[in-house]
Amino acid sequence: MKSEELFTTAKTCLPGGVSSPVRAIKPYPFYVKSASGAVLKTEDGASLIDCCMGYGPLLLGHANPVIQKAIEAQLDAGWLYGTPTKLEIDLAQRIIRDHSSIEMLRCVSTGLEATLAAIRLARGFTGKCGIVKLEGGFHGAHDAVLIAAGSGATTHGTPDSLGVPPSFAAQTRQVPYNDTEALEELLSKDKEIAAFILEPVMGNIGPILPDDGYLAAVREITAAHDVLLIFDEVITGYRLGIGGAQKKYGIKPDLTTLGKITGGGLPIGVFGGRRDIMELISPSGGVYNAGTFNGNPLSMAAGIATNVYLHENESLYGKLDEKTRAIEESLPAKASGSFVRLGSLFKYFFRSTAPGNYLEAKQSDTAAFRVFFEHALKSGVFIPPSQFETNFLSTAHDASSMEKIISVYQHV
Repeated sequence: MKSEELFTTAKTCLPGGVSSPVRAIKPYPFYVKSASGAVLKTEDGASLIDCCMGYGPLLLGHANPVIQKAIEAQLDAGWLYGTPTKLEIDLAQRIIRDHSSIEMLRCVSTGLEATLAAIRLARGFTGKCGIVKLEGGFHGAHDAVLIAAGSGATTHGTPDSLGVPPSFAAQTRQVPYNDTEALEELLSKDKEIAAFILEPVMGNIGPILPDDGYLAAVREITAAHDVLLIFDEVITGYRLGIGGAQKKYGIKPDLTTLGKITGGGLPIGVFGGRRDIMELISPSGGVYNAGTFNGNPLSMAAGIATNVYLHENESLYGKLDEKTRAIEESLPAKASGSFVRLGSLFKYFFRSTAPGNYLEAKQSDTAAFRVFFEHALKSGVFIPPSQFETNFLSTAHDASSMEKIISVYQHV
């Protein structure tokens, strides 16, 4: 197999043979040669229906012609200037129009950079150092949030990686998702919390959905304790609909982070929010943020094309919801697990009931998931290789793609 040979070579020059841990599929990963629509073509000559979609951002499928045309046009004009462009103004205005909570924003290169900058900004604005995150919540691999999940109602963080100073982790507290009592208890005791950062819908461990009233209560509690609320919508932004989870659930956070869907699948991150907070970002204020690729013209052009398309074809969100509903309704009666879906996000948990937080998700039968993953892959369907990663559909998943996906889920 060519992929096996490539992995053997990769291990000589890449740590673990991969560029990101989630790609380390055992005994070796498959290598993609090309992708179009909903299909991946591997170096081994296989065609796979993709239910990973770049871990979410490829809402319109691989090599979407509308986005490709915008990229090609920008390539002819150059792809890196290191100067302001009209493109960044255009995209910023569109994002602001789509989010009532965002009055100003800055474009960076990754979701990691966006969450890092939002946390730094929250600390600069409030003058406080502590932050709260969810147990199991992932906001990029930077020191402040690369913290192991605890098991109590409220926990102090411990580093989840070598190289993270314990003093950094000590500034991070954790609470369970869907537990407002734990959040209230923590904020009542600790007056040095600058912000609570959370995915409104847990995407990196799910999807795990908010209980009725949970997000509204979080907004009320954080406001009462003068703690900034940061919605990490790197996954849910533009994936759940124009305006993301905050529009769907009617919540107005103080700061928001967005990710690669905003750039049509190209490298981009966005952090934005209230004007009085955002004006602290340099050069207008004292919270530093900079990057040569901030506002990169290729990502801006792809983002504008994506935004225009979504506004012109907003009905696509309802059609994607129908597709995940079709998977759910086709599950065999003998299925003993739980199927969770929201719009184009979905996951089958090998657990009798849908998890409501990280610790419940971790009770899933990972061995059973592994058997299912291997069955899906052999059947020509690629799902994220972890029980704890969300599956995604795109507008490119046509009737034949859905037929194959549904046939795979007959074997859960």
